[in-house]
Amino acid sequence: MMSNLFSTFDPATSNLLSMNWLSTFISLIIMPLPYWMLPNRFNLMINMMINSLHKEFKLLMNNMESMTITSLTLFMFILINNMMGLMPYIFTSSSHLTFTMTMALPLWISFMMFGWINHTKHMFAHLVPMGTPMMLMPFMVLIETISNLIRPGSLAVRLTANMIAGHMLMSLLGNNSISSNSISLMVIMIIQVVLMLFETAVALIQAYVFSMLTTLYASEVM
Repeated sequence: MMSNLFSTFDPATSNLLSMNWLSTFISLIIMPLPYWMLPNRFNLMINMMINSLHKEFKLLMNNMESMTITSLTLFMFILINNMMGLMPYIFTSSSHLTFTMTMALPLWISFMMFGWINHTKHMFAHLVPMGTPMMLMPFMVLIETISNLIRPGSLAVRLTANMIAGHMLMSLLGNNSISSNSISLMVIMIIQVVLMLFETAVALIQAYVFSMLTTLYASEVM
């Protein structure tokens, strides 16, 4: 039962060339619809969301346009992949550490290299918060160093765990609905509709959290 449940998240479902990871990049072909379409309500909603996020990221990054564009691109890329994972028979690439860690680790390494090369004194000062007693300074340096080292792992695991949890619960309910009577089936269907709405909100929130935390980490070294 457990092997069948976790096989939903197996990227290689056959011995032949697996096309599962294609769902990660095929959305990039579908995205530039405004170039040959008239603006509709969906495009207006996306533009409003991007503009509001741009203002929020710009405030955090002290009006640095380049980093806000990076954060917006990261947000849209994660959001598209999370939403595509909600569709039936489409592989959820954001539920794998292979996908999330390849985004979190290079960004964190680049931020650390930029900070230690260009703002060395600021990075050393950041290890000891203001108002820390002299006796606690060595411990605070150790705690801050450990918290900096685990940041890419926490970013990757947070996105992966949240995407896996809802999909696994829906898979369990789907397996139990096969041998259920009509009343139980209706209850399970209602629960699955509610879970689907919840997973849609989680897909949006996790994309926002990932990009927002990345922007916050970047603002500390700029």
